[in-house]
Amino acid sequence: MTLSRTALAAVFVSAFGLLPALAGAQGIVRHKIPNSDFPIAQAVTLPAGTTIHFISGQVPPAVDKAADPNSLAAFGDTRTQTVGVLTKIQDVLKGMGLTMGDVVKMQVFLVGDPAKNGKADVAGFMEGYTRFFGGPQPNLPARAVVQVAALSNPGWLVEIEVVAAKK
Repeated sequence: MTLSRTALAAVFVSAFGLLPALAGAQGIVRHKIPNSDFPIAQAVTLPAGTTIHFISGQVPPAVDKAADPNSLAAFGDTRTQTVGVLTKIQDVLKGMGLTMGDVVKMQVFLVGDPAKNGKADVAGFMEGYTRFFGGPQPNLPARAVVQVAALSNPGWLVEIEVVAAKK
């Protein structure tokens, strides 16, 4: 019995469990973290022909314009700043015809919070983050969160940059 190249390839792909990966190659694939419901992707695969958008780091808007513009009082705590920053990113994306669901990569910079003994308030960040990712909007980005010594304004605790992609 002789198999055509196509049939042989199908047998090979099927035998080695590659069929699901190839089937997903038509669209953006977000790889879940095994055995986890943590709201980030372990990895994201972009197929050929995907348009990639790099969104510059966004910083929080002032929530108290009467406060010193170089103070935490002007910008709020980590949760408040995270929501403000992600709302700004959402607005930038909307202006480009994109949504938060198109975000495939996120880099988060957190400054240590004086109220947390100089440690980054990751819990506060996650409270703000999960308002945008992991709930009704299920497309999760690959993400890194790092604590930095400072941002350019002493009142800022959060800066976030993202990469969005759309097929």
